[in-house]
Amino acid sequence: MRTYQELIEKAVKTNSKVSDIVLLEEIEKSGILREQLIEKMEQNYIVMQDSVAQGMTGKWRSLSGLVGGDAARLEAYRVGGSSLLGNRVNQAAARAIAVAEVNAGMGRIVAAPTAGSCGVLPGVLLTAKDVLGCSEEAVIMSLFTAAGLGMVIADRASVSGAEGGCQAEIGSAAGMAAAAAVELAGGSPEGTAHAATMALKSFLGLVCDPVAGLVEVPCVKRNAMAAVIALTSAEMALAGIRSAIPLDEVIDTMALIGRNMPCSLKETAQGGLAVTPTGEKIRNKQ
Repeated sequence: MRTYQELIEKAVKTNSKVSDIVLLEEIEKSGILREQLIEKMEQNYIVMQDSVAQGMTGKWRSLSGLVGGDAARLEAYRVGGSSLLGNRVNQAAARAIAVAEVNAGMGRIVAAPTAGSCGVLPGVLLTAKDVLGCSEEAVIMSLFTAAGLGMVIADRASVSGAEGGCQAEIGSAAGMAAAAAVELAGGSPEGTAHAATMALKSFLGLVCDPVAGLVEVPCVKRNAMAAVIALTSAEMALAGIRSAIPLDEVIDTMALIGRNMPCSLKETAQGGLAVTPTGEKIRNKQ
């Protein structure tokens, strides 16, 4: 898939959702039956649910000991009724951290689009489902919208931190989650693009600087930030706010920024937070 605009145009022309077009094109490309593709996506959704539930127990710890238990801490703070973000946004952030902590603890997650950004989609979509009261079938279909955008980004730019910096991982995840949330809320195909654009623009230039070379610091907490930004972007798009720059152009810009980014800031642990005095101390202890 070369452009997201093509998906929008096909969806508008056939009075369909973006997810319908993505699913149809995948059927044509792979030869796999519709029911089988939906079943595969349902399995992804089940894993997402399970990783959220596991992470929220607070029992998961990474082997390094750098991360673990923060999802449970944030959830306890939310339940205490003092959240500045509000009940739902706090919950989305906690869920995103939960999945990222399961990943850091070597548990089972869905890379969406990568393991380092695995918490964003579950955090956003499970929370959106609670707010909207929609069916699990609707959530599963919205994942095809997220997947369609992910394929466009992978084709036009990259979803790899080693190639494009963290903008390519956490930024892509935020855009995918924002687009899926808009569709889930009944927004238009164009609305999914505007939401994704606003989310993705918020992460342009973000470097990939894992402390000690581990997908833990600052990766886990960035999942929470991306979930909040994705929900905010979806909210703005649903309210009728539009991006001045089209989504495909923003994706191209991300690709250009990634190419111009120094290698030290692309998952090498040779720059950014990884080479702070504390970051060096942590590396030397591993």
